[in-house]
Amino acid sequence: MAEELILDTTLTKAEKYRQLLPQIEALTTGEPDLVANLANTAAALRQAFGFFWVGFYLVKNDELVLGPFQGPIACTRIRKGKGVCGSSWAQAQTLLVPDVEQFPGHIACSSESKSEIVVPILKDGQVVAVLDVDSDQLNDFDQDDQTALEQLMQLAATWF
Repeated sequence: MAEELILDTTLTKAEKYRQLLPQIEALTTGEPDLVANLANTAAALRQAFGFFWVGFYLVKNDELVLGPFQGPIACTRIRKGKGVCGSSWAQAQTLLVPDVEQFPGHIACSSESKSEIVVPILKDGQVVAVLDVDSDQLNDFDQDDQTALEQLMQLAATWF
């Protein structure tokens, strides 16, 4: 596949995901480099949906370390159980946060972030990374995002 996305802006969010996910799979299939695949995935998600921030944190030793992302500069390291990302890692489950100000222990990497979804990447039952997507709008994520991003992170697990 050429390094170009085909996106129909008239589609619903769920339809956009259905259009985008096979393109990300085609883009990453056969590419053995983890960083390249994570970087292109972050770029594709931001391009398709205009999210404020999209990126990955990788589990290294006993903390999450910033990986490929698209958006403003971000927190570099997050401890297990801290903030939305660290909590998603500790619980090994997706966290959908409609208002980050209401999340206990939220880490404000950017004051412009208003809502967030974090999806863990599981390899052999262990969290190896998390996908973090932030919006500058309240309540910007829903079940469509969760379903599609969880499906995408199942694909991402094969890159590790």
